[in-house]
Amino acid sequence: MSRILVTGAAGLVGQALLDVAAGHEVLAGDLREPARLPPGARFERLDVRGGDAARIVAAFRPDAVVHLASVVSPPKGSTRELEYAVDVTGTQNVLCACLDHGVKRLVVTSSGAAYGYHADNPVPLTEDDPPRGNAEFAYSHHKRLVEEMLAGARDAHPALEQAVLRVGTVLGPGLDNQITALFRRPRLLAVAGAASPFVFVWVDDLARILLRAATGGPPGIFNVAGDGALTVDDLAARLGKPVLRLPAALLKGALALARPLGLSRYGPEQVRFLQYRPVLDNTRLKETFGYRPEKTSAEAFDAWRRSVGL
Repeated sequence: MSRILVTGAAGLVGQALLDVAAGHEVLAGDLREPARLPPGARFERLDVRGGDAARIVAAFRPDAVVHLASVVSPPKGSTRELEYAVDVTGTQNVLCACLDHGVKRLVVTSSGAAYGYHADNPVPLTEDDPPRGNAEFAYSHHKRLVEEMLAGARDAHPALEQAVLRVGTVLGPGLDNQITALFRRPRLLAVAGAASPFVFVWVDDLARILLRAATGGPPGIFNVAGDGALTVDDLAARLGKPVLRLPAALLKGALALARPLGLSRYGPEQVRFLQYRPVLDNTRLKETFGYRPEKTSAEAFDAWRRSVGL
């Protein structure tokens, strides 16, 4: 039995982790209470932007902290400053609390986005490739900064074990966010000449990976995704939808005009997101970490598609 503190516990991934963590003493921390608190779990309000992490870690004395709190899909009206405060400052606060109070293991959900959206990204990317998150993408850049912070802590404080998970696109029952909105369009948007592959991981697989990382799996950095990848054409075929392919220059120009007019929340930088999506190699997850995802990328996408009636 382990004592586990989970930040961001009310989100899709946090709830899934709570559901599989039976047999452990779990403190669920978030701004709102999770929909379900299984036996052995209790809730305490935790805002990672301030002193809550230090206070709660000092009182609860967890063996492991699973840090999920992050702004993955910014709500309307969000600002870069707010997202930085949660993603980067929040992680710094959690890391310092772990170091100050003798936590044994820190598990952090990074992202495949930490590698950045670059034309020269290897396909697939392994954990030995450096995080180069683009400054123009808040989430990607923040995950890069977080990984640099964690790398410094590993050198300076080796007693705190770290499991850093570079997670692909997470899907779960009924999920609706900025990524899945792309799949709901009448036509899937693609950049001419780009395959725009996606790698997916089903939320239950991710929850089991997180629990193993917190309770006995090996420390280290691990890409987390189901086997395989799906191109835009693969996705369109599964959805029975056509693909709208536009030249990169045309799409950049259209977005440059649309965002100032309030017709789109995205700017021309978004074209790189469609062109150069990171494809994650999950070999180390299977061979070193010891977990083989039950669902492939294709199976995860099909399960999500069926759950939302597409």
